[in-house]
Amino acid sequence: MTDPTAGRPYMPGYGIRPEGEGSGLLSWAWALDRLTGSHDYWVASVRPDGRPHVMPVWGVWADDAFWFSSSVGSRKMRNLAERPDCVVTTEDPRDPVVLEGRAEVTSDPAEIAAFLAVLNTKYAVAYGVGFLDPAVNATVRVGPVQAIGLLHTDFRGSPTRWRFPRGGPED
Repeated sequence: MTDPTAGRPYMPGYGIRPEGEGSGLLSWAWALDRLTGSHDYWVASVRPDGRPHVMPVWGVWADDAFWFSSSVGSRKMRNLAERPDCVVTTEDPRDPVVLEGRAEVTSDPAEIAAFLAVLNTKYAVAYGVGFLDPAVNATVRVGPVQAIGLLHTDFRGSPTRWRFPRGGPED
């Protein structure tokens, strides 16, 4: 994948500086460092009645997407089955990356095995493929639409929005 397109996010009322001022636009490498290095992530989904739902998960950034697993009967999976659009955030609220995307469940054995290998390495665990039996635990790929990141040390001069080629709604 080529790097996403970077620009300033729309943040009225916060005095956000133009792209060439302050820290300037953050690099996609900066965002990838946070997406791969975060230990925990927050996944936000929407219940069928429109109420929000947020839960922490372990996850990995691999193959240009965010991956996690969850029980097929969990609230987040039932939400994502109805409305696959979701938000994933890194664990650091001071220098965050907030990723908007679309969740897709895979039952492809090769994709599940690849996710499991990266997960086992990252978290120093030894889950077997039976742990991700698609009838019990879903393997989820969140394909990115856009992401926003910023530095707490330069709130007005660092906000960056990355848009991915797959596109999506603007704002």
